[in-house]
Amino acid sequence: MTTTRKDGAGLRVGEAAREAGVSIDTLRYYEREDLLRTERTPSGHRRYFESDLEWISVLTCLRETGMPIRRMREFATLVGEDDDATIGARIELLEEHRTEVLRQIRELQANLERVEGKLEWYRSRLP
Repeated sequence: MTTTRKDGAGLRVGEAAREAGVSIDTLRYYEREDLLRTERTPSGHRRYFESDLEWISVLTCLRETGMPIRRMREFATLVGEDDDATIGARIELLEEHRTEVLRQIRELQANLERVEGKLEWYRSRLP
């Protein structure tokens, strides 16, 4: 992973999007939603560093596992406080999300079993 340019500056938005595996629009959306704060050059261009890419990876994981933006914002606020006093609240939020993800996995597994049952039934009808 390349997180700096040859000139020592952070990555530009397009470069960061490629490295993080998300679109430029996603990065800008995360910024608008106050989930991501990036450094800016004196001319106002965004620059992304390794810690930004790691945070984008966390945000992507949370989003892909169905965490609502409102909850992601709560989590980002707690992380942004960079205070050990918020660790308990961070754990609680992530445990709640984990419970929801596990529920979704169980539901998906049950649905997959039903699909597999249908496939088996139809295949048994083939000549």
